[in-house]
Amino acid sequence: MFKFLRFIFGRKKPLLSYDGNISSPDGRIICNVRLEDGQVYYSVYKDNKIIIRKSRLGLDLRGDSPLLNDLMLVRSLNKSFDDTWETYWGEERFIRNNYNETAFYLAERSGKKRLFTLRFRIFDNGISFRYEIPPQPEFQRLVVADELTEFNVDLNGYAWHIPAYQPDRYEYNYSRSPIYELTNSVHTPLTIETPVGYALSIHEAALYNYGSMTIRLNRNNILSSDITPLSDGAKAYVELPFNTPWRVVMIADNALDLTTNHMILNLNEPPKESFDWVKPLKFMGIWWAMFVGEWTWAEGERHGATTEHAKDYIDACKRLGIQGLLVEGWNNGWNGDWLQNGPTNDFLHPVKGFDLPAVAKYAKENGVEIVGHHETVGYVDNYENQIEEAYRYYANEGIHYVKPGYAGAWMTIQGRREYHHSQLGVRHYQMAVELAAKYHIMLDVHEPIKGTGIERTWPNLLTREGARGQEYEGGALSPSHTTILPFTRLLSGGMDYTSGIFDLTNGTKRIATTLARQLAYYVTIFSGMQMAADRPKFYEEIQKDAFKFIRDVPVSWERTVPILGQIGQYYIVARKDRNSDDWYVGGVTNEERHRVRLNLDFLDSGTYEAQIYRDGEDAHYRENQLSIIIETRRVGKMDNLDIMMAPGGGFAVRLKKL
Repeated sequence: MFKFLRFIFGRKKPLLSYDGNISSPDGRIICNVRLEDGQVYYSVYKDNKIIIRKSRLGLDLRGDSPLLNDLMLVRSLNKSFDDTWETYWGEERFIRNNYNETAFYLAERSGKKRLFTLRFRIFDNGISFRYEIPPQPEFQRLVVADELTEFNVDLNGYAWHIPAYQPDRYEYNYSRSPIYELTNSVHTPLTIETPVGYALSIHEAALYNYGSMTIRLNRNNILSSDITPLSDGAKAYVELPFNTPWRVVMIADNALDLTTNHMILNLNEPPKESFDWVKPLKFMGIWWAMFVGEWTWAEGERHGATTEHAKDYIDACKRLGIQGLLVEGWNNGWNGDWLQNGPTNDFLHPVKGFDLPAVAKYAKENGVEIVGHHETVGYVDNYENQIEEAYRYYANEGIHYVKPGYAGAWMTIQGRREYHHSQLGVRHYQMAVELAAKYHIMLDVHEPIKGTGIERTWPNLLTREGARGQEYEGGALSPSHTTILPFTRLLSGGMDYTSGIFDLTNGTKRIATTLARQLAYYVTIFSGMQMAADRPKFYEEIQKDAFKFIRDVPVSWERTVPILGQIGQYYIVARKDRNSDDWYVGGVTNEERHRVRLNLDFLDSGTYEAQIYRDGEDAHYRENQLSIIIETRRVGKMDNLDIMMAPGGGFAVRLKKL
């Protein structure tokens, strides 16, 4: 402690006022930090245009005065960093981490004279900062009553948002509204179109042991952090030393450039051990047949999770070249109203009719991975009593992929109802990830905490849900939804959208998409685990030719190049396979027909066979969903492809290097 005090005080006299700039490596972004009248503020400029006006920083503490007033600057330290690191899997194989940093060591001039640090990192594509609090003689722990972080953006901009503190967590349709209407809290990433033409997204990175940050207008009509509270109203109980998550503002010249912003990953630490055992996965599931009423999760005559059904699906996976199989409904807890069974769900014993060891053995013999399933219904207390033994049980059977679910409006933790995104919820999700790593288990988390880049540190976290996916089809989703996701939800990491539904005219779950669009999702919606969600017969018998794209398309990528896009209208992206010279392109549109002239200058030199899957001339997401044209032609980087996307449609292209 005393070494720390000597370090920060050094020999320089503390400053009672300060006004200084931190620039991005390319000089286009300037973050101004100011200490005046005992308080700290920041503002942000790009190309000399104001992005964030003077914004307050501080922490309000329960049972103590806030860390906000009567401050002096003891010392500041600058550093620059430039490195490139390799991912285990992802949208890019190599990611550059380049920033300029200043740490401001602050102390109170009177009272307890508490100390804390504000650390800023400025990238070419955004700014970030966090609060760091060391242990002190009279300050060993704290209770955060509120975080006083402001993001004073122009209220005349427009925000794309989903509401916070709602029973369905993140699973709502996105709305676009003026920022001055955000009087209720909304989730991050919060993507903003500014009046001066820039695109912003406010989010956070490295969320550990703290409530998730939501955003709302405060009493001064300024966008401000609103940390998800615990059931007693506190935002976090922490022992010192403690660092808050990074507060992040991604900044881009246009919305499309936001989609390749890697600040969230870069603000997380590298893994502390080898994760060479982690492998992305493409999988099918005993799942969609239940949604359309063919089978049930509950036991009975139409029970889906039987030994016979599982072996049939394993055979289909082998024939179709799909590496994994998800089995839902295998354990005790699905009978009756399963949403009420959370306190008694059993993750250690299969139901009668499902021989898990036999299924796991059969899968291994056929080169297919089983994806286990744990539906907790949000009853964390019950799950945590079993989780380690349940992971060990799976690992002993050779099962190394798990889809945990947390359906329900609340989590039950320590006997209390808590928000999924509170400090206790965040702690549980993190514990599950770290415990899974111990047993070499990879996760696809549904009803999750939002992504904040921790998959850099814990690469076994392959994907998560965290937005409305295809289970909401049947009237709850419009085609515009997946043209919004790349600019909002997907900025926080991959998403299991459960793509690949070919049974598009089923009246039970009528889907607002064309067949070609379902193929496009495998490129436009990144996920470290990609599901081919429909039943095998639709891939083997009914749409065999279209399925070829699902079989071919990779899960992990060498490079990603966004091509065209406007939020809520259309999105087109190209990605290069990590294990070959092939490229893949996907595009989706909203309810309107859209024609694109696809420039192929992202290709390497040489000749490619373009395998094109596009909407038929009469295709429509409601009236003619199955109309598709599959064709091939030879192309090079000087060529282009002229493609029409039908209303609610899309396209997928494999560019195979010859």
